[in-house]
Amino acid sequence: MKLVYVFDAYCGWSHGFSGTLREVVSRHPGLPVDVVSGGLFTGERRVPMRRFGHIEKANDEIARLTGARFGEAYRRLAAEGSFVMDSEAAARGVAALRQAAPDRAVELAVALQNAFYIDGHSLSDPAAYRRIAETAGLDAGAVDAVLAALDSPEAQGAAEADFRRSAALGVTGFPTLLAADGSHTVPLARGHATADEVDRRLAPLGIAPTS
Repeated sequence: MKLVYVFDAYCGWSHGFSGTLREVVSRHPGLPVDVVSGGLFTGERRVPMRRFGHIEKANDEIARLTGARFGEAYRRLAAEGSFVMDSEAAARGVAALRQAAPDRAVELAVALQNAFYIDGHSLSDPAAYRRIAETAGLDAGAVDAVLAALDSPEAQGAAEADFRRSAALGVTGFPTLLAADGSHTVPLARGHATADEVDRRLAPLGIAPTS
């Protein structure tokens, strides 16, 4: 049994779910977690933020429900409105970080979202990945590997594979947290849930918190 976390680095609700995700992982340290990018802003959805007029209202609702913080740098970026969220570039970044430190994929995915939603950094900018990797304490070789991988065919292939996997799992919104046993999956959270709610859904599967 493992968890499959399908998210998008540019999804505000995924950012809001970060606290729950960290708590679930803390309570179940022996349960593996696959982190999968969903591809929210790709193709024709890669447009300036001003085209999404609901962003500020949605962020206020996310903050109210989850306690997630949206930093001033991000708020200025959203208010100015010209920034284009590119989920394909972010998914390549997720793949590069995941390859460098697979056992820390959840931590690094959360850090990636903080880089955008708190610090207002573009997830297409290699400098953002350098900061994330160095702050996480990855060694110099791993940091260099992350930066080298960002635009590599391998990262592109991994991003596309993530999008296909998300679709194959039937995910229609982000974030989605699943329990997976082979090809059998059980939904644990869609959009928003507390760690206690996730645990109640894990209990019938014979999975109890260990910490």
